[in-house]
Amino acid sequence: MEKQTLLTGQTLVFQGDPLHHAWEDCVEINSTGGVLIDGARIVSVGDAATLKAAHPQAEVFSYGDDLICPGFVDAHTHYPQTAMIASWGKRLIDWLNTYTFPEEARFADPAYAAEIAERYLDLTAANGTTTMASFATIHAGSVDALFEAAAARGQCVVTGKTCMDRNAPDDLRDTAQSAYDDSKALLEHWHGKDRARYAITPRFSPTSTPEQLSALGALWAEHPDCMMQTHLSEQPDEVAWVRSLYPDARDYLDTYETHGLLGARGLYGHAIHLEQREIDRLAEVQGRVIHCPTSNAFIGSGALDLPALTKANVPLGLATDTGGGSSFSMLRTMAAAYEAAQHHGHPLHAAQLLWLATQGSARALHLGEEIGSLAAGYYADIAVLDLKSTEAIAQRANRSGSVWEDVFATIMLGDDRAVRATWIAGSRV
Repeated sequence: MEKQTLLTGQTLVFQGDPLHHAWEDCVEINSTGGVLIDGARIVSVGDAATLKAAHPQAEVFSYGDDLICPGFVDAHTHYPQTAMIASWGKRLIDWLNTYTFPEEARFADPAYAAEIAERYLDLTAANGTTTMASFATIHAGSVDALFEAAAARGQCVVTGKTCMDRNAPDDLRDTAQSAYDDSKALLEHWHGKDRARYAITPRFSPTSTPEQLSALGALWAEHPDCMMQTHLSEQPDEVAWVRSLYPDARDYLDTYETHGLLGARGLYGHAIHLEQREIDRLAEVQGRVIHCPTSNAFIGSGALDLPALTKANVPLGLATDTGGGSSFSMLRTMAAAYEAAQHHGHPLHAAQLLWLATQGSARALHLGEEIGSLAAGYYADIAVLDLKSTEAIAQRANRSGSVWEDVFATIMLGDDRAVRATWIAGSRV
């Protein structure tokens, strides 16, 4: 038995999915809770006094009235865009050409990739994020850099080489064959090694020829336990561009399905401007839609109709989409998700927002049995939130009538100052 650690405070525990059931039946906050950790994993969650009495040898970290919750899971992000986050004033295609592609070209240098990977993991940990699904660049070294940095921290990450063989600068293009070969080599080296998970990663249909999409679809068929991540229907002009490039496709989603890139382990970022057939098909195969509300607002893409996708039983995750997203914080992302849902007349409860940012995103990544919950056997990936982290939040909390009002105020007003501590695999970061 390794050294045991006991965290005490207010603990957030899920018993179900609050998007599809009454949130009161799915989420509980224990005001005198405790989380017992042994090594990298949680061994028990319950009443703090009971756990302390049963395990007197455990080192205790007392967090008072802070909220102990699962670490945040960011289901769609671009770690190579860390240094160019919050770049001014462009629509998607112009933004890619002006900011993204020049920055991603720098990742040909392995030392630069390693520097940004470390910086990114530092910034996200400071915001309570413990797992993410990130695009890399076309460079194999960019994949190695993130996996290596995460492995040193005992951290679970999902990433993959971004594949593009057209409509991108010469120094950021591969080929159908090299995309297959490089992705296969990386996949075979990293996938399932400790906590590393590989995602086959075509950036999106406009930057891949049909031949490249087919090659990556074939690779996915050979390794169906991997994930596949891409972008879908982010902006209307992008959808029109896809229609011109794939005139025989029924719709945007069909450009992926035709080439073997539609399935339950597929992660489809944005998915704002979907046709009904696409929604029905995603629900049928249980393809994951990843909601990126800060990015959708920042680049002017629109507001995802989350209530409609929930009603259709499309599985959902939540994501910052940095650097298109304007914050590394999943708290800011939850606030943006609340505002986006309000556009569709659906005020999400704080319990639903926290579920999306933790267990919902973990399920989207097919990691829901390992992370995203405070439960015995799960990895001790934990975020501790100070519910009075700033004067503005504290004065609101002092007037509130319940802990859920306090949590909602922190979601709407909080940032990295609200993150009292982040734990990854049982170690405090």
